[in-house]
Amino acid sequence: MLWDAAVVTDRALIDATRPFAVEHRRRSWAELVLTVALLSATTAGALLLEPWPLALACSLGQAAFIVRLFMLYHDFLHGALLRGSALARVLFTVYGLLVLTPTRVWRQTHNYHHAHNSKIIGSHVGSFPVMTVAMWRAATPRQRLLYRFVRSPLNVLLAYVTIFAWGMCLSSFLRRPRQNWDSLLSLLLHVALVGLLAWLGGPRDALFGYVIPLALACMAGAYLFYVQHNYEGVVYQPRESWSYGRAALESSSFLETGPIVRWLTANIGYHHVHHLNPTIPFYRLPEAMASVPALQSPGRTSLKPSDIAACFRLKLWDPEAGRMVGFTS
Repeated sequence: MLWDAAVVTDRALIDATRPFAVEHRRRSWAELVLTVALLSATTAGALLLEPWPLALACSLGQAAFIVRLFMLYHDFLHGALLRGSALARVLFTVYGLLVLTPTRVWRQTHNYHHAHNSKIIGSHVGSFPVMTVAMWRAATPRQRLLYRFVRSPLNVLLAYVTIFAWGMCLSSFLRRPRQNWDSLLSLLLHVALVGLLAWLGGPRDALFGYVIPLALACMAGAYLFYVQHNYEGVVYQPRESWSYGRAALESSSFLETGPIVRWLTANIGYHHVHHLNPTIPFYRLPEAMASVPALQSPGRTSLKPSDIAACFRLKLWDPEAGRMVGFTS
């Protein structure tokens, strides 16, 4: 076990990471400018290059940079990056609308997720739901069907529609219209932009310049959400004995990747470090992990096909076995 409350407390763990929760302002701006420039260049290529294979290649690159810019957006909303910058607030607010992740609903769901990560009851907001074996056995056929879909690879593949267009935008607006008005704005802006691109340049521009890269980015983001808290060795806790520190150390993965994927995902694979202290800028997460002994033995997974398949086989929490298992029936 990584976690022993008799030895270390939540406060002691967080205090150990505080020196790393200080950004280097020039580097933050440099990272943002570089990412925006690369995203702009690949978007221009997807729209302007005539041979369709080149346009498609740019579209794939665009998807990768959408993911990276989203990670910077995520850090900004945590206060880890460019805190207090009015210009950054404007840029990231517009970006959130364009990628179907408006600021208001993202703050609500993601902040809740950080405060309730890995609780057996209540961790579904901002993350994938988790049933225990007993809850599954007591579930109705309709509840089982929905749960199977939500935790299936199909939901990840269709995340552009199911998680982002529906979950982050339309559903959140219908649930709280006054509070989540920007969710509707994001969806309307998305439809208008697709229509405008199709009108100006035809379906090819709409697909290569916006729909395909965003759909791929949504898919990648959805799987990152899934694997960060659904991997071999993850621990789920009862609400009454839940610990923030344990949720970071034993319920948040370290995703082992190569340097290119680490850069494109802005070190989000150091997820156990991020969950312990979300105000650490992404470029200081490796430094924090290397410096704090308690962070150096996390649960690990990777993007190898075998590890991806293993993560998707985990469906239910078995309290008696103390681990995630597949469906029991």
